[in-house]
Amino acid sequence: MKRFFHSLLAKYVLIIIIALFILYAAYLAIIIIFFNLMGDRDSSGGQEGYEEIEENWHQEASQITSKNDINPLFEEWQEVYPNASMFWVDGDGTLNLQSNLQENLPDEWDATYTAQFLKNHYDEDPFTVVAFVGEREEEGFIVFQLPRDMLKSDGQKLNDEYGWAIIILTIGVVILFIFLSLWFFRGIRKRLVRLEEAMEIRDTDGLPILIEEKKQDEIGDLEKSFNRMVQELRESREREQEEEQLRKELIANLSHDLRTPLTKINAQAYTLQKMDLPTEAKRSLKLTSASIEDVDKLIENLMSYTLLMASKYKKDLKEIDMARFLRQYLAAWYPVFEKEIFEVDIDIEAFEQNKWKIDPLWFSRILDNLLQNVLRHAADGKYIAVGTESTEQHDAIVVTDKGKGMKVDTEQKGAGIGLSIVDMMVKGMRLDWDMDSTEKGTTIKIIRMKRVEG
Repeated sequence: MKRFFHSLLAKYVLIIIIALFILYAAYLAIIIIFFNLMGDRDSSGGQEGYEEIEENWHQEASQITSKNDINPLFEEWQEVYPNASMFWVDGDGTLNLQSNLQENLPDEWDATYTAQFLKNHYDEDPFTVVAFVGEREEEGFIVFQLPRDMLKSDGQKLNDEYGWAIIILTIGVVILFIFLSLWFFRGIRKRLVRLEEAMEIRDTDGLPILIEEKKQDEIGDLEKSFNRMVQELRESREREQEEEQLRKELIANLSHDLRTPLTKINAQAYTLQKMDLPTEAKRSLKLTSASIEDVDKLIENLMSYTLLMASKYKKDLKEIDMARFLRQYLAAWYPVFEKEIFEVDIDIEAFEQNKWKIDPLWFSRILDNLLQNVLRHAADGKYIAVGTESTEQHDAIVVTDKGKGMKVDTEQKGAGIGLSIVDMMVKGMRLDWDMDSTEKGTTIKIIRMKRVEG
């Protein structure tokens, strides 16, 4: 239950309750004020409805026996209806007696004017009642006029006078509710934006920063979850770094420990090859020596890969004449392919921008891995081609073979880590590379994009 009272839902419900309370309190105040105003007004209780007034006026008029009775009648009704107007037109058409007259009337009345007067005041404001005096029409008629507002109830009058206050009050409460709602949701939005900004900000370790937890509501729970996630990420990153360090140390130690016995085995194999052994034994020793060399190269690749991943592999970029570098480098590899009875096709042309900024040792290692892969995986094709390529966008060194492709399994393994080293070294020298491998052969390009002048 305590958690609910701290929630955003409870706070918004409280805003609604406050708005409703203010609305009803204001209406109650208006009702009380209306009653007080009604109590302060003179209400003699003699004000009746239209029909009753008309009936009473006719009755009073019928009881008049002489003209001396008319003036007391007017005075009596004037006390009950102070705002009323009354006058008597005698049988000769003369305006004879009047009380509180509100409009200009002629002194002499004829039948035409009388008819026009009755027509103009029928069911109009002021409320008008015409009654003949006494029992004979020759005595003339008396007229009673009363503004229709005087016949309204006190409640109706107050409503007419102060109804605008209810409208303004209602509008005010609605505006207050809207303001409180906007203030409430503005606070929510501000906190969400702050949380979003915290998610985008990164610390020195690349992870989001912790956010301050302010309130115990739904957004506060979200902030706690976010901080817990950041903390778990930090702990995971620390464990990952520790595991990575252990892995690197393990690989380095294993590489060092494996090379020592491999060197001894290779030396013993070399000694045995000098002895007078059967042909089959010499062939087995030759295969053993080749396998030892392959294992040694794999260990070297593994160490290089570990150093590259740890950014500890030394890199020294220099401006190198690429065409000359390739010719010198391939001269050392030509006998290797010739020994394996490969058809070798070398076509090295100087580039327009022949100076490449590279690390010669890194680039040699890249070419070593690519050419070794040809010997391991494309030996059945007996073909190797190394050339240059220039387009408007780039210059490239192209290595092509006619083997069964990188996706085909061979007895020799280890191309994966070799190509990973190629990828990291190529990108480390701000170059690019592309490989297209099919069952009919593999083409690998080491690419340098041309600089756009201007």
